[in-house]
Amino acid sequence: MFCGVELGARIERVETELIATGSAAAAARLGDEAGFVIPIGGGVASFAAMGSPLNKVAGLGFAGVPDPDEFEALEKQYAVRDAPVQVELAHLGDPGIAELLTGRGYRLISYENVLGLDLTAPLEPSTAQGVSIRPSGAGEFEVWLDIVTDGFAHPDTQGVVSHEEFPREIIADAMRDLTAAAGVQRYAAIHRDAVAGVASMRISQGIAQLTGATTLPAHRRHGIQSALLSARLTEAAAAGCDIATITTQPGSKSQQNAQRRGFSLLYTRAILVK
Repeated sequence: MFCGVELGARIERVETELIATGSAAAAARLGDEAGFVIPIGGGVASFAAMGSPLNKVAGLGFAGVPDPDEFEALEKQYAVRDAPVQVELAHLGDPGIAELLTGRGYRLISYENVLGLDLTAPLEPSTAQGVSIRPSGAGEFEVWLDIVTDGFAHPDTQGVVSHEEFPREIIADAMRDLTAAAGVQRYAAIHRDAVAGVASMRISQGIAQLTGATTLPAHRRHGIQSALLSARLTEAAAAGCDIATITTQPGSKSQQNAQRRGFSLLYTRAILVK
């Protein structure tokens, strides 16, 4: 699957929407302690809460290069909260953005890969013996969250190590905000009569964002990840999506599994921090 600038811009717009919506939900929840969502360069600068995974600048590079004064203003907003500025920059964006950032002292600390799958082509369903997939309801949120947290505690050992770690309470707040306001849907995989794996997905503008999946260590190597992926892809295609996307660490097991399922590497985001 080929990804040009136009498709890259479309995917980044949906990513920006996810971050902005989740951050706005955090602001509504926190009231006087709320952060901010600042539009900039076709993207957004977000601060949801201290240590939140939604604290980032995303979507830059597809609507011109921001004025340096704009960056200085948003950097002050992060500085007031004693937080670093993290920019996730797609390599398909305007090269002038990277020049601006490096000139302002941003350091390159990591990368992440964005992969995509054409959902207009026929899908090959994948099932696993003894595994069933179903939606995960509100009453199951704590169980779902425990497995997500366990997944963060036992990350991929293959490929580039993630530069981020988040405490359970931070993950919980972010997922509650994303579920309530951004339309993130949760799924559970049942194996041996227990919830053995979980996943999530968000649909917007014809794109299905696969926003995470993990399996408890004791239930791994039973096809649970493949079953969760297949169920979400089938649902996304039925909903009229023409593409599914997933973000992974470079060279990780997650990337390998996605490519085995037919996903193609579309582009890379550079992670720059000041």
